[in-house]
Amino acid sequence: MKITVAHSPDSDDAFMHYGIASGKVPSDDIEFSHLLADIETLNRAAFEGTYEVTAVSFSAYAQLTDKYLLLPHGSSMGDDYGPVVVARTDGPSSTNGITIAVPGELTTAYLALRIYDPDVTCVMMPFDRIQDAVREGEVAAGLLIHEGQLTYQDEGLKKIVDLGEWWSERTGGLPLPLGGNVIRRDLGPDTIREVSRMLHGSIAYALEHRQEALDYALQFGRGLDRAKADRFVGMYVNELTLEYGDRGRTAVTRLLDEAWEKRLIPAPAVVEFSS
Repeated sequence: MKITVAHSPDSDDAFMHYGIASGKVPSDDIEFSHLLADIETLNRAAFEGTYEVTAVSFSAYAQLTDKYLLLPHGSSMGDDYGPVVVARTDGPSSTNGITIAVPGELTTAYLALRIYDPDVTCVMMPFDRIQDAVREGEVAAGLLIHEGQLTYQDEGLKKIVDLGEWWSERTGGLPLPLGGNVIRRDLGPDTIREVSRMLHGSIAYALEHRQEALDYALQFGRGLDRAKADRFVGMYVNELTLEYGDRGRTAVTRLLDEAWEKRLIPAPAVVEFSS
């Protein structure tokens, strides 16, 4: 059987899939291929059920529960850190009355920003253009995901709000769920269980062989040096990635419940994990 695993071209995603991509985790009779694309592209592809396994934003997952189950591992959560709204040092100090560049309508970063500020004005922009657009004055502020969370100060930008810090304070210490790995329901329970076991093994292998997996992940670091890449990977591939646990599962439910209460998603979302 052939299974396509779609994920973002980022060091943290590369790190968690290293075990399978390198062949260090045996895949038995399943042939895995890896498809790399930015998260907004993956979100939109998931509405068509394009890939058997894919990373999606939790904001998108809320509308995909008919096609996909959440795998019980592979999450990216900001534990008292997360997407950050930045401006130039001579720019605004709040989100009031300004236009903010955001990395896609279906990203959880955008959803969290709208929970934070329901009146926010935004313009969509590819994630890797946002820092330049802020620095060059094209927009007053930008919402940074991926490695931009670690590099904005090097670019002469300042923080307006870290949405992960804000969410932790708001919820009494819950992490901010950003993205998860989902698997298509039509694969059937036996295949789902086997693929899940292997993907869990890939994450566990990377965590147990950190330097080896980090060497591989550095190919996807988009200019991060080893120290920053190591820090970024540690932020988003950790024990919450290996297993959501009660904190992680509670956080996902809390986020999507709030999103529905504020009518930021089209319907209530029933969170369902695969076995």
